[in-house]
Amino acid sequence: MTAIYIILILSAIIIYLGIFTVKQQTAAVIERFGKFHSIRNSGLQFKIPVVDKIAGKLSLKIQQLDVVVETKTKDDVFVRIKVSVQYQVIKNQVYDAFYELDNPYTQITSFVFDVVRAEVPKLRLDDVFEKKDDIAVAVKSELQEAMNSYGYEIIKTLVTDIDPDEQVKHAMNRINASEREKIAAQYEGDAQRILIVEKARAEAESKRLQGQGIADQRREIAKGLLESVDVLNGVGISSQEASALIVVTQHYDTLQAIGEKSGSKLVLLPNSPTAASEMLNTMVTSFTAAHELNDPNHKS
Repeated sequence: MTAIYIILILSAIIIYLGIFTVKQQTAAVIERFGKFHSIRNSGLQFKIPVVDKIAGKLSLKIQQLDVVVETKTKDDVFVRIKVSVQYQVIKNQVYDAFYELDNPYTQITSFVFDVVRAEVPKLRLDDVFEKKDDIAVAVKSELQEAMNSYGYEIIKTLVTDIDPDEQVKHAMNRINASEREKIAAQYEGDAQRILIVEKARAEAESKRLQGQGIADQRREIAKGLLESVDVLNGVGISSQEASALIVVTQHYDTLQAIGEKSGSKLVLLPNSPTAASEMLNTMVTSFTAAHELNDPNHKS
């Protein structure tokens, strides 16, 4: 019975020491007496105590490594470029990923440095910003070819940051600001020119309409005077006398209109009390003389 208890106790110890678990998306590498034996995936696993040991575990999740590379562009501008590499251990190549590379991070970093420093010096600074996707594609292509043999798959590479020298950034900002100010000045000049042209057109149209209005006004005044002369002729007043009467009447109407406006600075000449009678006598004399000159029976 004692032997059976000892065997049971030893069995329990062996089972306790031999049972282990592997987490999801993880692979465990088992070595037996220092030599590769097997790869265990997620779940409850068993190894022989003392004989087998867990040499290491590899994550099968997608991982990201950020690499910052400082290099020089074609136009001699130093720039720091941040490249993010997303990679993953290939499930059926865990052996290669574990035994072929001692430090995959260093290996990936070296390839990124090599590609970036080969591509960026071919480009000017402005082209680096425009062609950052091309740089990322070149990095992925180089890494994919190199890392596949080591059991790693390159999922994606991204150029996430381009940071030129501080003085270069200030210069670029000044150039952009100057360019925007130039464009704004051009737009403002165009707007001012349009306003001037439209104002000139408006003034020309206003003058045209004003002239047309004055012409229409004078035309109507002439029609009114003609009608007034016809009415006065109908009651036995001659055309000369009628014209003189109309002129005198308009003279007094004008004086009355000026008097109704307070603060008016308009002065009507002549404006003496005898101005109207003198104007009337002058007009009558003028009309009489003109009539006699036009009369064929008149003897000089």
